[in-house]
Amino acid sequence: MDDFEEVEEIGSDEGQNLYEHHNIIVEKGQFTIRIDKFIMMRLSNTTRTKIQYACESGFVRVNGKPVKANYKIKPLDEISIVLTVPPRDVEVVPENIPVNITYEDDYLLIVNKEPGMVVHPAYGNYRGTLVNALAYHFQNLPTTRTKLNNDVYMDRPGLVHRIDKNTSGIIIIAKTELAMTRLAKDFFDRTMDRKYVALVWGDLKQDAGTITGNVGRNLKDRKKMDVFPEGSEHGKHAVTHYKVLERFGYVTFVECKLETGRTHQIRVHFKSIGHPLFNDYEYGGDIILKGLNTAKYKQFVQNCFELLPRQALHAKTLGITHPITGDKLFFDSEIPDDMQAALEKWRKFMKDKVLD
Repeated sequence: MDDFEEVEEIGSDEGQNLYEHHNIIVEKGQFTIRIDKFIMMRLSNTTRTKIQYACESGFVRVNGKPVKANYKIKPLDEISIVLTVPPRDVEVVPENIPVNITYEDDYLLIVNKEPGMVVHPAYGNYRGTLVNALAYHFQNLPTTRTKLNNDVYMDRPGLVHRIDKNTSGIIIIAKTELAMTRLAKDFFDRTMDRKYVALVWGDLKQDAGTITGNVGRNLKDRKKMDVFPEGSEHGKHAVTHYKVLERFGYVTFVECKLETGRTHQIRVHFKSIGHPLFNDYEYGGDIILKGLNTAKYKQFVQNCFELLPRQALHAKTLGITHPITGDKLFFDSEIPDDMQAALEKWRKFMKDKVLD
């Protein structure tokens, strides 16, 4: 499935062991030849197809500039090549990590994920994830295989969907193959009722509204997402419904209902309408965007950032049809302490402001 609500941030060492790097200086007496053939002669354990793909992807450069596979090399050309390593599987290591399970039966369990916990291993986060914990606490969970990057694969025991590392809240885990298949279909068919709560910058004009716009990879920074116009060739159709729960003048506490579940959907949708999530460093919410130009206010916001050192987003509720019994189930989770502390601080700020 592609339609996960949120995806974990990729660590700064993304791809550290995924590529092999080569630098070649063409000898003075080298005869003219296509660069893909030349590299084939110089490098062992590779294929011409792989080299041609590297050329198409801009991973073969001559004198600092990307070249196509039919480029004819010249003496003293400086060639830089980046090739993907052979396919490999990343092993999931079981770890005795506590898991906050709020519901469990023979077919599924509901986990209330703590903020800061990565859902499954990825670059820079191979240990300490929810998947590592599940592999320890539960045997024989059904798995789906994920292509992490290029030719690197990992099994994800029990995972039907995922949420971002710094987003807290409810995740559903399947315990049998049948449960996983049916739950995955429900996500694909968008029959699940998912609601988040978020604190966003600014005072929303309307008490309720809908944000639409394709969500896809940022064209300049592939680690980030972006919003594109409906009907654009970029991104996928995405719809976020929201309603205001509480107003604090310079920030607003909202409930979000996802009609679709794109990567970073809530975060980029609210950024697109000028209301980034509070303390969302990836999408511009980690600076003061609204409020007073006073030292006291700046310190107040900084104190809030320290209380809530992540984007203010929590997956609060989930309504599902039980994959086996057909019963309607509804799960609710408490707002975590860090987010609650920031909300309380804003409530006190508003009260003191009124009294002033």
